[in-house]
Amino acid sequence: MTALTRVLVTAEDTRAFGAALGRLLRAGDVVVLTGELGAGKTTLAQGLAEGLGVRGPVTSPTFVIAREHPSLVGGPSLVHVDAYRLGGEAELDDLDLDTTLDEAVAVVEWGEGLAEHLSPSHLHVVLSRPQDDETDQARTVRVEGHGSRWAGAVTSLP
Repeated sequence: MTALTRVLVTAEDTRAFGAALGRLLRAGDVVVLTGELGAGKTTLAQGLAEGLGVRGPVTSPTFVIAREHPSLVGGPSLVHVDAYRLGGEAELDDLDLDTTLDEAVAVVEWGEGLAEHLSPSHLHVVLSRPQDDETDQARTVRVEGHGSRWAGAVTSLP
C-alpha cells in the first residue's frame, strides 16, 4: 500500500484535488470514500466527475443509492454510490457494480469494509476535518493505493 496526505483548505481545493485524481482514473477503477458526515466526500466526488469529464450535476446519491453519470468525452462513466444505508456487502453486490466496472469508475461513499472486494486494486480516500475547526472548511485527505494498479502511483498525485 502506498499513501499520500494533503491538507485541503476550502471546498474548491477539495474539488480541484478530486479533479486531478479523476484525470488519472480509468474504467475498472474503484474509489472508496471514507469520512464523517460533512467531511467532503460528495465534494471530492464532484471533482472526480469533473476530472473524468462526465455529465452532471453530481449530488449525493443517498436516497437513490447509486447514480450513473455518462462520459461527455469518450471516457469511462462514473457510477456514484452511497453505501450509508446499505446493510452489508450483499446489498452492495445487489447493485451489480461488477457488471459495469469494465466501462466505468465506481466511487463508493461510506464504502469502507464493503466495496474493496470490487477490485483487488482500489483507492481508499479518507477525508477528515479537525474537531476544533471553526471555519468548518479545512480538510485532510489521505489517499491509499491498494494493489498493483496503484503501486507507487499515489505519491505522484499533485
